[in-house]
Amino acid sequence: MRFRTFIVGLVLSLVVFLFAQRRRTVTQPSTFRGVVDLTHVIDLSIRPSDLKDSSSARPITDKNSARDHSGPEQFPTQIDAPSQLAHSLWTVDQIPDERLIASLVVIDVRQQAKNNQDYQISVHDIARWEREHGQMPLGAVVMARTGWDSRWHSPAQYRNADSNGVQHFPGYSEDAAKFLVEGRNVVGLGIDTPSVDNGASKDLAVGRYTMAHSVYPLDNVANLDRAPEVNGVVIVAPEKVAGSSRGPVRIMALVR
Repeated sequence: MRFRTFIVGLVLSLVVFLFAQRRRTVTQPSTFRGVVDLTHVIDLSIRPSDLKDSSSARPITDKNSARDHSGPEQFPTQIDAPSQLAHSLWTVDQIPDERLIASLVVIDVRQQAKNNQDYQISVHDIARWEREHGQMPLGAVVMARTGWDSRWHSPAQYRNADSNGVQHFPGYSEDAAKFLVEGRNVVGLGIDTPSVDNGASKDLAVGRYTMAHSVYPLDNVANLDRAPEVNGVVIVAPEKVAGSSRGPVRIMALVR
């Protein structure tokens, strides 16, 4: 009897101990204090037949790609896959999972873009960021905050085309893209405008270069004013459609 009582007591003590350990684990504070959605809302009430150009998935080899739209419904937050350049490269569904969760870097160039609507993010902007925050983590997703997303609800202002039809909005310079890809091993390059290339670009050199190096561009990113410039983590979650070279994407920034 005493032995049975001892065994029962031991089991109860073990259960209480394990329960206490579990409660301690569950109630520990998260290492992240918030989540910021970096995605524009897509209005599904708009029928494709209502749009002047319902083909939002034209390859980047078309210089007008992602730049001939009739409303904000046609400016989804989207990801471009390297397969736009060659069928042998990754499609959206083939981008490795480990490249879709990364450190987040946000470069603020609002003042430069305010003074120059054709502004191109430069190596100098990257150096300025690193002087303030230290060297960028390798393998990050870098986002450019230009402030252009404030125009998203006005298609004319967002495209910002002149009388000749040339669009004007900020983008990355090719030198900056090369430095980020080769010097900082970025896995993604994002911006809050219609393209990582600025609006006046004729050859889309930045998009071509990044995708040729298996780096995915992210266009029409939202809410970068709420995202951390440093020490954040980004989750890039595209629709997993087989063989797609472009598609809508949900982007979340985790704030430490």
